[in-house]
Amino acid sequence: MALKATIFKAELQIADMDRHYYAAHNLTIARHPSETDERMMLRLLAFALSADEQLGFTRGISSDDEPDLWQQNLSGEIEHWIELGQPDEKRLRKACGRARRVTVHPYSGSSADIWWTQHGDHLQRFDNLAVIAFPAEAGAALAPMARRNMQLQCNIQDGEAWLSDGETDVSIKPQKWKTA
Repeated sequence: MALKATIFKAELQIADMDRHYYAAHNLTIARHPSETDERMMLRLLAFALSADEQLGFTRGISSDDEPDLWQQNLSGEIEHWIELGQPDEKRLRKACGRARRVTVHPYSGSSADIWWTQHGDHLQRFDNLAVIAFPAEAGAALAPMARRNMQLQCNIQDGEAWLSDGETDVSIKPQKWKTA
């Protein structure tokens, strides 16, 4: 018998001074049994950095043909495809062909660096691809905030994100390895 996803609810207040985006989002996040709190919270951070009314979580890990997050327009076309981790070049080629914009967030420290060293030159050809790496310690710093019901605030300014749940405050400065 397969294990079912655990459902998390998050009320996320976003103040993104870089994009002039200010909104509250009530999110439902399904965490696959194989997903850690760290990775789930990094998905939440990726949401905050690209927040939009049309941005949503997908089936993610449990689906081969969907990213972790995507933004679709009213016609069902994919505006923004967002992946976490270190996808292979074939998957990114497919994503760049299907979406107007693609963002990858590598997050696992030295293995992310190795992935970028091996694939960075090949990925330069994709004009609509951005690679924005999360620091290795980001997941561990965010994991204590993971609760079944969360109330979070996220402020973004000068490329740095501050997340707070009222008890814990975390500052994360993603690194832009490639811009679209």
